[in-house]
Amino acid sequence: MLAYVTGSVDQELLARDEYLVTENRILRHQIQGRIRLTDPERISLALAAKGLGRKALEEVAQIVRPETILGWQRRLIAKKFDGSKNRSGGKGGSTRDVFAFSRWL
Repeated sequence: MLAYVTGSVDQELLARDEYLVTENRILRHQIQGRIRLTDPERISLALAAKGLGRKALEEVAQIVRPETILGWQRRLIAKKFDGSKNRSGGKGGSTRDVFAFSRWL
């Protein structure tokens, strides 16, 4: 019983996916020129494509190339692990700390 329900849900999801891909292709052919995306739109596309591989992106992506979306994902990951905001400037320590250290020696 569970396999039947799961199978029917999978078929419905595949049908929805196929419909959306077809609809996107039709809309893309009606748009002339280059589409300008804002940063939040780029982020949302990169996050939505996170679970897809390059092959699936080639089948689905219509407004940008798969390489572009994968590049956005790489930048998001790099930004996430960028520690430059946590670093302090200079070589560290104030003049008061240096003076106290030199007196200790």
